[in-house]
Amino acid sequence: MDIKLHGYSFTHSFLILLLLFLILSLSALFNFSSFSIFSVSNFQSSISVPIVQLQTQVSASDQIHYVQSAPSSYTSPMINRFRNTTGIKKISKVHSREEELLEQGLARARASIRKAAALSAPNVSPIGGVNRRDVVGEVVYRNRAAFYQSYLEMERRFKVYVYSEGSPPIVHDGPCKDIYTIEGRFIHEMEHGSRRYRTRDPQRAHVYFMPFSVAWMVKYLYKPLTYDLTPLRQFVADYVRVISIKYPFWNRTCGADHFMLACHDWGPHASRANPLLYNTSIRVLCNANTSEGFNPRKDVSLPEIHLYSGNFPPQLLSPPPANTSRPYLAFFAGGLHGPIRPLLLNQWKDRDSDLRVFEYLPKHLNYYSFMLQSKFCLCPSGHEVASPRIVEAIYAECVPVILSKYYVLPFSDVLRWEAFSIRVKVSEIPRLKEVLRSVPEEKYKKLKEGLKAVRKHFVLNQPAKRFDVFHMILHSIWLRRINLRPG
Repeated sequence: MDIKLHGYSFTHSFLILLLLFLILSLSALFNFSSFSIFSVSNFQSSISVPIVQLQTQVSASDQIHYVQSAPSSYTSPMINRFRNTTGIKKISKVHSREEELLEQGLARARASIRKAAALSAPNVSPIGGVNRRDVVGEVVYRNRAAFYQSYLEMERRFKVYVYSEGSPPIVHDGPCKDIYTIEGRFIHEMEHGSRRYRTRDPQRAHVYFMPFSVAWMVKYLYKPLTYDLTPLRQFVADYVRVISIKYPFWNRTCGADHFMLACHDWGPHASRANPLLYNTSIRVLCNANTSEGFNPRKDVSLPEIHLYSGNFPPQLLSPPPANTSRPYLAFFAGGLHGPIRPLLLNQWKDRDSDLRVFEYLPKHLNYYSFMLQSKFCLCPSGHEVASPRIVEAIYAECVPVILSKYYVLPFSDVLRWEAFSIRVKVSEIPRLKEVLRSVPEEKYKKLKEGLKAVRKHFVLNQPAKRFDVFHMILHSIWLRRINLRPG
């Protein structure tokens, strides 16, 4: 006989209690269910690829290496959980109202980008006077409508918190001229010029910037000719330790919503100081080499810009009209270092009057004049994969010829590099002249038009302007953040 409890049998009571327990369990599991149709949980269940597809091409031979071990103070079972091996990363569930609002806003941004991606052209928006003329040249974008809408969503929502810890010159400062210009200029713009994106309230931030300069670490901490990078790694490890103890944000996501930026060749090596920084955080690097651990799904390729005096080269301010004669087929001048340049110089140095290849340009000849007089500019990697010649070629509207292995080109999740550059395999260097001469004139004209369209995305303005290189870097970081999902 069933035992009665207030008119219900024991069996009925047990079933009611079990039902209540299941309801509470499901409620805890889907704690975002009270949100609107744009809620994070709804997107989590229906989407398995990034909203803005990261279409960077990584060949089968492009190896992505991870830091497997860590100093004892950093050993964590969370490392594998947060290693980014897909386009979308999961972070721990949100715990505060501020976090909920941030994630709701990002969910709405993802929805608007996905909707725009289905359109043939971006909708004109009144936000800040931005219109479709800002993204001319549809062929140079993977999806112009998606990029345009994503950029507007970034302007509307994106907030960056810059950690105040540390002192100049190694933190809050960096080189603003010569080959590592972009490192110092980005730090300076983020610290002093970017009012729209910077927030002083870390609770309102989508990402957190660690504003140390690897270039200045090399200058002030490294002992020349020792090749001992321990002081750099120690500084970075200490910096991460300080912010992870003082603030809750690093530990909340295991650093997945934090980023560092470095143009020095040793930037990737410095990031090895902390395995979460290396494997999980967003690393914005000039040395975007997949064989050395660069992961295009979470890391950002930073364009290398060489401003000798800190100013834009005057010869490249206004490239000649499109119909101006360019008497040389191709041009290169540079030092003999790295594995690719010796192949190029041994094959072509002083060998052909049409394909001008120099080891070092004679003093009476002008480097930029040769660029402006050449149809193609050869951009071989040196010791590291990145080359400032790529950006210089874009400025000169001289079609870049990429000669590199394992290099992820800047902004390639948005831009179609094949629309304004040519990639030649290293094995084809002996046939270089034949390869370049085989480019049809009509295709060459299209490549030149592509260069005109993308030029503004690589210009370093002071102060920064919409769609320039500073904002393209921010947009690349924004893309990684909107693909970071609570789980």
